[in-house]
Amino acid sequence: MRIKLIQSIRNYASPPTRRRVVVTGLGVVSPLGSGTELVWHNLLKGHSGIVALQGEEYSKLPCKVAGLIPVQQGDGVSKALSKSNLKSMAPATCLALLATSEALADAKWIPDSSEDRETTGVALGMGMIDLRDVCDTNDALKQGYNKVSPFFVPRILPNMAAGHISIKYGFRGPNHAVSTACATGAHSIGDAFRFIRNGDADVMVCGGAESCISPLAIAGFCRLRALSTSFNDKPDLASRPFDKKRDGFVMGEGAAVLVLEEYEHAVRRDAKMYAEILGYGLSGDASHITTPREDGSGAVLSMSRALRDSNLSKEQVTHINAHATSTPVGDGIESTAIKTLFQEHSRDICISSTKGAHGHLLGAAGNLEAVFTVLACHQGVLPPTLNLDDAVDDLNYVAKVSQEWKAERRIALKNSFGFGGTNATLCIGQL
Repeated sequence: MRIKLIQSIRNYASPPTRRRVVVTGLGVVSPLGSGTELVWHNLLKGHSGIVALQGEEYSKLPCKVAGLIPVQQGDGVSKALSKSNLKSMAPATCLALLATSEALADAKWIPDSSEDRETTGVALGMGMIDLRDVCDTNDALKQGYNKVSPFFVPRILPNMAAGHISIKYGFRGPNHAVSTACATGAHSIGDAFRFIRNGDADVMVCGGAESCISPLAIAGFCRLRALSTSFNDKPDLASRPFDKKRDGFVMGEGAAVLVLEEYEHAVRRDAKMYAEILGYGLSGDASHITTPREDGSGAVLSMSRALRDSNLSKEQVTHINAHATSTPVGDGIESTAIKTLFQEHSRDICISSTKGAHGHLLGAAGNLEAVFTVLACHQGVLPPTLNLDDAVDDLNYVAKVSQEWKAERRIALKNSFGFGGTNATLCIGQL
């Protein structure tokens, strides 16, 4: 009896080793272009994907700029957004499928066995449905019940992108969709990370997609006084995270997909590995529907929980890819949170917000920026924060041009915060 009790105590004191999770595939469709390599190149070169909104329908709105995906006749995006696809799928779903195709090809993971398909899952969501689809369908209803498309409801369901990916590739692991406003993409990656770590899957396709730029969406955000309105004549200057002249965010569209994989699984098939997901933290502000707590405590909780989950000290973090959307209130609060958590070490952390280049992709923001964080860890290059002429404070911002990332081991945090006070932080590290 005594021997059994001692053995039981030993077992309790020595939990099994946690499964490691690595990134083996990336796919991107964004205002900076399509294809991960091209988008990363354009970002590091300081290019901007923010342009003027064309058309009479935008002429009377206060904000007339957005981060639009460049489309050319016959390219991958135009084919993805074909009339036949849009008949049954929302634009965001079409973009998610395009990014997924690239990510799976990059990972060289197109399983054909039942066992592999059953251990591969999907975690992918969107922040907002396409309001234009709702308006158009309402107009159709006025003409008659039979004018309403039978695909209308499936098109506007936030989980349908994940569903289409699962169906197309036969993935029968977790089929999961997140819709947490602007934290959607980061939450999707974090949940996928935990699915693998907990043994629910060996491989996860994860991320987010967003395609909701329309006059009604622009008008709605303008009424919230959330969008930039001072740079309509100079679109590439409109998104300016952490800059004193920032006056609101710029809406963007796109999709970014990551293939996450259990480390030993990736080793066995000799897969390329970009970086490791080390931890995941979540929190709620419990304060206001659109504005974070002034003390940044929600972000502090999220970041500190990600570090705790990673079993890392604060001093090991040397880069933060910030949520910073270019709003007067939000950027300053995130800066406050970084100073509060990291104290003196905050001066040694290089901070980027890539939204200066591509705008704010809402539900696809955290995942797109996680791709950039993964690539920064992999290549040792820090992406720039465009239009940062006069910073809000003295933190170490990566302003205007990319920088070499010098560290013994490159470890970063990726923050994402959403309306409703929902916060997510990913901890990503060099292998």
